[in-house]
Amino acid sequence: MTQISLVVSDVDGTLLTKDKTLTDRARGAVQRLHKAGIGFTITSSRPAIGMRFLIEPLALWLPVGPFNGSSIVDPEMNPVEQHLIPAGAAERSLQILRDFGADIWLFTYDKWLIDNPGGKYVPHEQHTIRSEPTIVTDFSPYLSSACKIVGASADAAGLEACEKAMQEALGSEATAVRSQTYYLDITPPGFNKGTFVEAMAKRLGIATGAVATIGDMQNDLAMFAVSGVSIAMGNATDNVKDQATHVTASNEQDGFAEAMEMILKRNGVCS
Repeated sequence: MTQISLVVSDVDGTLLTKDKTLTDRARGAVQRLHKAGIGFTITSSRPAIGMRFLIEPLALWLPVGPFNGSSIVDPEMNPVEQHLIPAGAAERSLQILRDFGADIWLFTYDKWLIDNPGGKYVPHEQHTIRSEPTIVTDFSPYLSSACKIVGASADAAGLEACEKAMQEALGSEATAVRSQTYYLDITPPGFNKGTFVEAMAKRLGIATGAVATIGDMQNDLAMFAVSGVSIAMGNATDNVKDQATHVTASNEQDGFAEAMEMILKRNGVCS
């Protein structure tokens, strides 16, 4: 059985509780990974600025993967790799989101731009990424510097239909996948959480079979597909659980910490 040398974790719905808290047990589990010589890092649909608050409590020394892994940023928040959505695909995605009635957010490397400050999920995102949006009336000047575009909608079924329409319309020009039932993310083509896992494995000189990944949503399936061990959270949907090698407890039941303890035990690390 291959020893695990690296763990790559999703953030929301996985590492954090519903109220965006890092529990003491989760923090302690990561400390135990460090002590056991197992690398640990995070990848998320969040922008880099929304991951910064986790660097110190988790003692992260490896780069992290914001924007669903389409960018790579070091622990000091300096870009290691940065990729953008082609401007034409960005413009097309805005039109499709409008057609489906979703609120539109555009993220550059360091800004969160919105045109509807009264949007339902704006306060939630402010709390999540610990940052304030910039309100604009026109996204056109920013289309050439978009790291991620988000469609936010309380209509889960409608957003699922929008995801399919977006994938068909954009093809290989951009990646479109839901990171929550209420968020549809459009990110640069050819990059996802799976390519981030591969980049981290290469950086450490290990095979991807020695990587364990953990997550709860559709955008985590790309990293499940390339890792030796994949763990779905108890709060994940059934189709995510079906594609994981293990299922842990929910994020409200310290499922992340439980999974890390399983990995430590698998590697022969005593409690």
